[in-house]
Amino acid sequence: MTTNVGTLDRALRAILGLVLLFLAFASGLPLFDSALFKYGAAAIGIVMLVVATVRICPLYSIFGIKTCRV
Repeated sequence: MTTNVGTLDRALRAILGLVLLFLAFASGLPLFDSALFKYGAAAIGIVMLVVATVRICPLYSIFGIKTCRV
């Protein structure tokens, strides 16, 4: 697979992933007391961090989207 996630997209995904993990485990908000929201946010956060790290988004590949210059 080829790289399809650009620098700005990568940074935004990393920030969103970290925010979701923080909300899930350290925020103390009542919404995240529910297991569905807590582990759902954690799973999405981990996926965002993995995509930001490897710079390959499977959904972008399916739809032919590319946010990187190369």
